[in-house]
Amino acid sequence: MFAAPHGLSHYWKTHYLDHTFRGLYRWNGFDICLLIPYFVVMVILAFYGIHRYQLVWLYYRNRRNAAKWDEPPQRWPEGELPFVTIQLPIFNEQFVIDRLIDACCRLDYPRDRFEIQVLDDSTDETTVVAQQIVERYARGFAGMDPQPIVYIHRTNRHGFKAGALDAGLKVARGEFVAIFDADFVPPSQWVMQVIHHFAEPGIGMVQTRWTHLNRDYSFLTQVEAILLDGHFVLEHGGRSRAGVFFNFNGTAGMWRRETIGNAGGWQHDTLTEDTDLSYRAQMNGWHFKYLQDVECPAELPIEMTAFKTQQARWAKGLIQTGKKILPRVIKSDQPWHTKLEAWYHLTANISYPLMIVLSVLLMPAMIIRSWQGLLQMLLIDLPLFMASTMSISSFYLVSQKELFPKKWYKTFLYLPFLMALGVGLTITNTKAVMEALFGVQSAFARTPKYRVAKKGEKSQAKKYRKRLGIIPWIELAIGCYFAATVWYAITTENFFTVPFLVLFVFGYWYTGLLSLLQGRFERFGNAGQELHEKPYPMGI
Repeated sequence: MFAAPHGLSHYWKTHYLDHTFRGLYRWNGFDICLLIPYFVVMVILAFYGIHRYQLVWLYYRNRRNAAKWDEPPQRWPEGELPFVTIQLPIFNEQFVIDRLIDACCRLDYPRDRFEIQVLDDSTDETTVVAQQIVERYARGFAGMDPQPIVYIHRTNRHGFKAGALDAGLKVARGEFVAIFDADFVPPSQWVMQVIHHFAEPGIGMVQTRWTHLNRDYSFLTQVEAILLDGHFVLEHGGRSRAGVFFNFNGTAGMWRRETIGNAGGWQHDTLTEDTDLSYRAQMNGWHFKYLQDVECPAELPIEMTAFKTQQARWAKGLIQTGKKILPRVIKSDQPWHTKLEAWYHLTANISYPLMIVLSVLLMPAMIIRSWQGLLQMLLIDLPLFMASTMSISSFYLVSQKELFPKKWYKTFLYLPFLMALGVGLTITNTKAVMEALFGVQSAFARTPKYRVAKKGEKSQAKKYRKRLGIIPWIELAIGCYFAATVWYAITTENFFTVPFLVLFVFGYWYTGLLSLLQGRFERFGNAGQELHEKPYPMGI
C-alpha cells in the first residue's frame, strides 16, 4: 500500500488537524450553551429522518403482506352483501357538493343494501344547495331511479366533523359505514372493491389511497400531490404491511360500525378525530387494512393559506392525539416495535418547533464553528445532513417511483421546492403544535374547496379565502435572516452549508409571498372574464 512521506504526515498532524480542532480549546461557556442545543436539535431531527428510511425498508421488506382489493381472504356470499351507510360530512361546500352527491349516487351497490347521509353543518348557501340536490336525487334525477339519500342538518357545530358523524350514526341503518369528505369523487366500483375485505370478522377499518383531481393545476398542487403520495405509499404502506398501527385518514375509508362503538365512538377532543378513533380501535384488538390499489380522487388546496390551514390542523391534531393516546399505547402489552412506530407517528410534528430552534441557533453556531475544516464536516455535518435532509428527498422519490415507474424521475425537478415548502410551513405548524402542547383549543378549520382541476381554470376562491395575519410577514423576515446567513457562509467560505441555507430562504419567502399575494394573479388574469360570467348556480 502507498505510504505518505514522513514530512507530509508530519504536516497533516501539525497543521491540518491543528486547524480543524484548535477551536475546541477556545470555546467559552456561552459557546457551549449555544452548541449543545444546536447539536441536540440536529440529532433529534436526524432520528426522525432515519425513521423515514425505516418506513421505506418496512415497505419493501413486507411487500408480500400488501392487501389487494381483488384478493380478499374471504368474500360475502352471493346475494348476502351487508347494508352500507355512506356518510358525507360537509360544512360550507357549495361548489363541490353536487359533484360529491352525484358520484355517491352512482356507486355500484344494490340500492336495497345502501343509504347515503348528507350531514350538513353549513352556515351559508350550502344548506339550500345541498337540500335541493338531495331532494332531486331522492325522487329520481339525471336518468337515475330514486336514490336512498337523506339530508341531515344541524343548527350547531358541536363536535365539528366528529359530532356530525356521530349524529348520523345514531340514525344510520348500515352495518358498515363509508365516509367521504366534500372534495372527494369516489369511483363507481369503490364500495364493491372494499366491502369483501370485511368478510373477515376481525377487520375494523379499510382505508384506500387518495389520488388528485387537480394535480396539474399549479406548481403548488404538484408539490402537494407528492407530499400526500409519500404518506399514502410509504407511511401507510410500510406500517400496514409491517402489521403496526396506522390511521384512518378521515375520508375514503370504510368502518365496521361495531368497531366504532367498541372503541368508544367518535370523540371531538382532538382535531384529528380519525387518528384518535383509529388508535383506540386498534388498541382494542381490531385490525385495519390499507388498499393501495384502490384509488379515490380528491381536490388539492389551490392556495397557500388553504394548504397551511390544512397542515396546521393535521399537525395540531396529531400532537393532541399523541398526548391522549401515547401513554395508553406505551403502557399496553403491544409489541415494542408497534409502540415505537406509534411514537414516531404521533410525535413527528414536534420537528416544527425544533426547526424554529435550529433557525435561531444556525447563525451563531456558524460563527462559533468558523474554524471547522473539511474533516469535521465529513464526520459530523454530513451524516446529520444525510439523516435529516436527504431522507426527505429519498422518501418522496421512492413513493413516486412506486406510483409512476415510467416518469418518476421528473420528481427531481420538484424536490428542492418540496423541501423548501416543508421549511416554509414551520411557523404556522409550530404555532399549531405549541397550542396542542399547552392545551389551547381551537375550532375545526375546514379546507376550502373550489372545484378546479385544469390550469388556468377560474376558481371561486374569494368566497372562502382567509388571511393568516402577521405570519406571512414573519416568514418573509425569517427568510431575510437566512439570506444573511447565506451571505455569511459565502464570505467565510463555508460553501457546504449554502445549498441547505438557500432552501430556508426560498421556503420562507415562497410561503410568505404566496400567502400575501394569493388571488392577485388570478384577479388580474380574469378581470376581463368576470363581466361575462354568471355567478355559481344555487342548484344543479
